[in-house]
Amino acid sequence: MRFKSMFQPIEIGPITVPNRFVVPPMGNNFANTDGTLSEKSKTYYEARAKGGFGLITIESSVVYNKSKGGPRKPCLFSDDSIDSFKMVIDACHAHGAKVSVQLQHAGPEVNATIAGHNPIAASAIPTKASHPTPDAVSTEELYEIIEAYGDAAYRAKKSGIDAVELHCAHGYLVSSFISPRTNKRVDEFGGCFENRMRLPRLILENIRKKTEGTIAILCRINASDDKLGGVSIEDSTAIACYLTEVCGVDALHVSRATHLNDEYMWAPTTVHGGFSADLAAKIKAAVDVPVITVGRYTEPQFADIMVKQGKADLVAFGRQSIADPEVPNKSREGRLELMTPCIACLQGCVPNMFQGKPLTCLCNPLVGREDELKPAAESKKVLVVGGGVGGMEAAFVAAARGHKVTLVEKTNTLGGQMRLAAYPPGKGDLTNLVRNFIAKCELHGVEIKLNTEVSADRVKEISPDVVILATGAIPLVLPIPGINDTGIVHAVNLLDGKNQCGKKVLVVGGGLVGAETAAFLGEQEHDVTVIEMRDEVAADVASEHRKFLMKDFDEYKIKTITEAKVSEFVEGGVNYTLLDGSEHAAHEFDTVVLAMGARNYDQLSETVKEIVKDTFVIGDAVRARRALNATVEALEVALTI
Repeated sequence: MRFKSMFQPIEIGPITVPNRFVVPPMGNNFANTDGTLSEKSKTYYEARAKGGFGLITIESSVVYNKSKGGPRKPCLFSDDSIDSFKMVIDACHAHGAKVSVQLQHAGPEVNATIAGHNPIAASAIPTKASHPTPDAVSTEELYEIIEAYGDAAYRAKKSGIDAVELHCAHGYLVSSFISPRTNKRVDEFGGCFENRMRLPRLILENIRKKTEGTIAILCRINASDDKLGGVSIEDSTAIACYLTEVCGVDALHVSRATHLNDEYMWAPTTVHGGFSADLAAKIKAAVDVPVITVGRYTEPQFADIMVKQGKADLVAFGRQSIADPEVPNKSREGRLELMTPCIACLQGCVPNMFQGKPLTCLCNPLVGREDELKPAAESKKVLVVGGGVGGMEAAFVAAARGHKVTLVEKTNTLGGQMRLAAYPPGKGDLTNLVRNFIAKCELHGVEIKLNTEVSADRVKEISPDVVILATGAIPLVLPIPGINDTGIVHAVNLLDGKNQCGKKVLVVGGGLVGAETAAFLGEQEHDVTVIEMRDEVAADVASEHRKFLMKDFDEYKIKTITEAKVSEFVEGGVNYTLLDGSEHAAHEFDTVVLAMGARNYDQLSETVKEIVKDTFVIGDAVRARRALNATVEALEVALTI
């Protein structure tokens, strides 16, 4: 068996965890609005227990009735939640997993509208410009909150929990006391290190008193706040020792950052697995209790090395456990190509968490719905047209349900836009997803036909019961003078190796595709300029991704022209108009690359619907959008046919 270190049991306080694979706490919005866990919560957590995870952590659960941070946050400030937690815990225990729950007061991140109370923190310092200034919590209320933590832990114990995890990271209430950047108090909870640690110490003492030492107690801490004046790795090492030696915690869960720099809380694609490993290793070297490391771990290889070398004791596979609940089982059995990878796209997880919507995932839209994948009542002949990720998702899910599926792709390669999206700097992990989807099609017996155009006659010849059209998108070519006769290069053809560029390049369009194409060229030492109609480039890129993309712009000295409307394409450049109406020119480029967006490509649906009643159009074939839409729509269709 490979990855032997990851499959060794380990003791955490009074419990024995069967292996080193951990599901960390992640908001999923599957809970009911009254704070109880739902049947969907049970489905989600049980799937990960069944998938082999040794320790599963229920997402941050509210301990205080004035501190609810979202509409579907689990709550442990009332006995009413006990039975629902027991339902989830029992389901996980049935598969051999140990279960923890993270206890949280969101502090300055409390949603005042939902909670009915203003946010509170150590001091009246807003977390960011868009957030309200929290109240500096009174000393009297702090002691109420300390009791609430202990009461919540006791309720968790009554539910059958194995462990609780005190959230001391990411700028939430306890973190706001620990960090000198946010704690400016002058009562007994402020000032020196000992005073700043008073709140977590009193909470932990209260938890231990009320649970009588029968459950394990963990703390999640920041290895670094990654902000000037905040907790550094030197500080966090001292914090770790204090929590273990003075407070007697049984294990530490080492994360990093605050919401000001959440690219290090949920790292985007560019950031590779184990990016915080060195920080966790420094803390591990200072303490004698198990340490959990977290930070975009997606595959077991480096995780196993961390444990083998003693740099960590357990590894939390966060978003990876969303993408594939069977990470441990597939690691044990060597089915690595079939392990659905998290590509850190941040399309369905983090945005939905903040918006109060149920969690979803581009790579695994079945997340939280695992019980919906059932055999079809009747096996049908299904034709899928288009081999992008939407088409492949529809194909392998339909085949897994028992349908006979043929997937037809007009080019010689599967993957569609997702395959090309893997070419810009730092995006190589996207290739893993394409290969995984191909492997799943092969596993479930999908017949794949490449280099095959589909026409109405071909559909009649195949005579399917169901047709799913996933024909994707094509470059948007606006009716601008000169656009068709000046030798422009389409960004998709450039990325696909069908066209090359000269040294000096103008990229027309500074959205996601244009900006990433510019970085792709800049890395190759082209002299690149991007022209964009909006007031900034990459305006449609998630902020966590954009920070790294803009670093590429700085490193490769990519120039930008913004608030510019292209009025004409000419040989070697464009003419454009600024907002003030003034006319300008950007000429003398060796190559002009067009990246002005995409439009849907659907040449078949009207005709095919006359031939096959059950015809569905999905993804970019409906409207060019995020890849998440393609896979979610593909799943919906595949589950209903």
